[in-house]
This record gives sequence, C-alpha cells and structure tokens, in this order.
Amino acid sequence: MPKDYAAEILAGSTTAVARLITWLEDEDERAYQCMVQLYRHTGKAYIIGITGSPGAGKSTLTDKLTRHIRKAGLTVGIIAVDPSSPFTGGAILGDRVRMSEHNLDEDVYIRSMATRGFLGGMSKATGDVVKVLDAFGKDVIIIETVGVGQDEVDIIGIADTTCLVLVPGLGDAIQSMKAGIMEIADVFAINKADRAGADQLLAEVTYRVEQDAHIKPTDWTPTVVKTVAVNDEGVDQLWEAVKEHRAHLEENGKLQEKRRERTYRETLRMIHSELFRIVREQLENSGQLDHIVEEILDRKLDPYSIMRQIVSKWLSISPK
Repeated sequence: MPKDYAAEILAGSTTAVARLITWLEDEDERAYQCMVQLYRHTGKAYIIGITGSPGAGKSTLTDKLTRHIRKAGLTVGIIAVDPSSPFTGGAILGDRVRMSEHNLDEDVYIRSMATRGFLGGMSKATGDVVKVLDAFGKDVIIIETVGVGQDEVDIIGIADTTCLVLVPGLGDAIQSMKAGIMEIADVFAINKADRAGADQLLAEVTYRVEQDAHIKPTDWTPTVVKTVAVNDEGVDQLWEAVKEHRAHLEENGKLQEKRRERTYRETLRMIHSELFRIVREQLENSGQLDHIVEEILDRKLDPYSIMRQIVSKWLSISPK
C-alpha cells in the first residue's frame, strides 16, 4: 500500500514534508494529490518575505528574526531561495549552514530551494511549499528571496508582510529607491547599521517613505528600523514592526483582502500553467509544433493567427 504522505505531514513527519517539497520542485505528478488533501489545512500561517540585494545580510537577519519569533513561542518554517547550480539545478548556497543554530530545533523547519531559472527572486514552487509548511503547522513562514535587486518583486504575491533589507555603502540602495522595489516594502530594515553612512541611508529612506505617503496616501506607512543582524541588534524592533503591520492588516480587514487577491492570481496562474503544459505536450509529441515553426519561418504562416487557431481548437471559443 503506498504511503499517505499528506497524512504523515499532518502527523508531523519532516521526512514526508521533504519528499513532497522535492516532488513540487521537480513538478512530479505525485505531488498533486497530496496538495489536494493538504489544502483544507492551510491558511493559518503568517508569511513574512525578506528581500533585498545580494550581500545585504538577509540570511543572518532571517536567522536572528527566527530566534525572536521562537522566543514568542511560535513555530517557524523557513524557505531560503538560492541561485541554481548550473550543473545540478540545485541550490548552491545552502542557507542551512548559516542558520545552524536552529537545526536541532524541532519547531523550526528550514528548506533551501533553487530558483531553477525562475525570475522574480523565488522558485516556481515557492507558493506551494508555503502551503506545505502551513499545513505542517508552522505559525510563521519566512521566505528569504535569492537577492536579485530591483527585479525582486514577486514576493508581494505571497507574503503578508514584506521586509526590504538595505545596506549602507552598497551603492544599489539609492538605485533601488529610484525603481519600483521601494513600493513593495511594508517594513524597511537598514542592516549592517554599524557601517558608515547608515544614518544617511536611514534619513533618505525615511524621507522617501514620507514623500510617497504624501503623494499617494495609504492606510499604512512603512516602518524603517536599523539592525545589525550579526550582533542581534535591532532585530527585536524589526519583529515588533512586523507584528504591528500584521495587527494593522487584521484590524482593517486588509489581510483577508490581500489573501483573496493572492488566491485570485494564483488560481489564474495555475490554470495558465496546466493549459500550457497540456497544449505544449500535445503539440510537441505530435510533431505539429516543429511543422508550425517551419511554416512560420518560411512566412507561410504567422504566429498570431496560429495562436488564435490553437486556442480556438482547444477551448472551442473564439478569443477576443
């Protein structure tokens, strides 16, 4: 009789969690039924995104933040997204090494994941892995993104609270402020604040936050805190800022609204991915795609008409 991995996860099996996450990363069909069974047990965890440029100290900050969350009596799941190995496709940095303090803590589960070429600072399977750890019973789930600077905006599609980590002296902090990445943050952490230029960066970020609030008023003004994660300085204030943002979301009904929007986007994405997979496999296996490509290259067909023909055939509708 095959193992019931969903039941084992609900019973607290870390081995079953690891196996299911691997299936999700590999897009293994066996993951599907497990996720169906687990989904009704999700929706309880609070999700924190830690994002920012490479070298900002995100892993150390995540490590120390986890310590404070555990002191509050909460369990923690950590998803540390790393760059992919060009040889194996696996994660190459291994954040577990940098978070070794929590390796023996049964109430902390750490998983390093590879981007595998997926843009936006995360792995394609990140959203599903969050659900696995949620069903596994983790109170707080922290997603530490890979660190791709200004492109790292996909985290807002998953996290309830997004923390943007900036560091004085990197040079890209001001560049980030000129781009859209500033708009994704609910909390700013000026990390490595013992370095020269920290106060100036704090002032610049605070000014930018106040300026944005004046130009486009919202019901939440991002908090800016200074941290020196390696010395565990200011991390308690960061945790308080996250809790304040959570309280704000819950009191104003924004948390449910945010999760409704997330579910909306996620459902469309899943439908898109499955339809694309089915159509691609059929076209490739039948050899039809190669024929179409040759016809397009010879200018006998155009890709726009082909697209509409294929969509009409598969959905039995005429696309608008």
